[in-house]
Amino acid sequence: MSSEVIVELSDRLRFQRQRFKEAMPKIPGTAYVFLSPFFVLFGAFLAFPIFYTVYLSFFTYQGVATDPLFWVQIGDSYLIIPKIANLEFVGLANYQRLLGDSVFHQSLFNTSYVFAIELPLMVGLAIGLAVVLNAGFTRFKGVFRSLMLLPVSANTVAYSVVFVVIVAEGGLLDAIFHVFGLTPLDWLGNGFWSRNLMAFMVVWRWTGYNMIIILAGLQTISESLYEAAEIDGASRLQKFRYITLPQLKPVLLFVLVTTTIGSFKKFSEPTILIGAGAPVKETRTIVYYIYEVAFQNLQLGYGSALTVVLVGIVMTLSLIQLKWS
Repeated sequence: MSSEVIVELSDRLRFQRQRFKEAMPKIPGTAYVFLSPFFVLFGAFLAFPIFYTVYLSFFTYQGVATDPLFWVQIGDSYLIIPKIANLEFVGLANYQRLLGDSVFHQSLFNTSYVFAIELPLMVGLAIGLAVVLNAGFTRFKGVFRSLMLLPVSANTVAYSVVFVVIVAEGGLLDAIFHVFGLTPLDWLGNGFWSRNLMAFMVVWRWTGYNMIIILAGLQTISESLYEAAEIDGASRLQKFRYITLPQLKPVLLFVLVTTTIGSFKKFSEPTILIGAGAPVKETRTIVYYIYEVAFQNLQLGYGSALTVVLVGIVMTLSLIQLKWS
């Protein structure tokens, strides 16, 4: 088939498509029909839970409701929509309860303590490893990247259990301490060490993930900036301080915000540690306390108030980081 014939067939097909498009009736709002599945799913699984959580925080949960919320008559039939729960309005009582809740204060301290340890450790190690892997003298970069990213692929419960087995009495860590003549630490029996263990677990898992993000940011920095700095006689430390860090500011901001959010929604790690015998008081995080209140004690109103306060804390810290950067 010659090229002229192919061009002619292509033109005919284009003209037929244009005629078909012009013949189609123009229905206003057609685009929104195609977008509607997203809005339905977003409203049902994200927007509604958020607003309903805020709504629940002003009530106490009295059990499953049997009264109808509203009904719609369809011919001789009725479509009855029941209430989700039997609630009693208490206003700001749930939020006032927070002020005198010592368990909430302790869980907030535990979460903040772990956050204060893991944030500088995780980000600092991620930056250092990314700089080393980005250097020209480093060999087997692909291998090291894969090894550092492997912990992210580990299941949260699985790697937590592995850490518990390693630090348990008579475990691998105790054996290493005995080899060097050191006294083993009571990682699961002592509240201080259990809290620090939770921070080290998270650092081990997420440092590689942050390293890959920072490494991607490093590779976008123009080499001409470093060449100009070398001509001016800048040292490696000066190039890192005045070129690398400023150019990495958007990437570091992303890492800081995501690390903050992840630190304050920690649940699997404290659950595994507490199940292995770690002191509840020192290892209970805010999210674990919300789980206890809402799903073990069925205090859904108070649990919702705790959730709203947690979201407010995370939003405040994120806004501070955005403003600071």
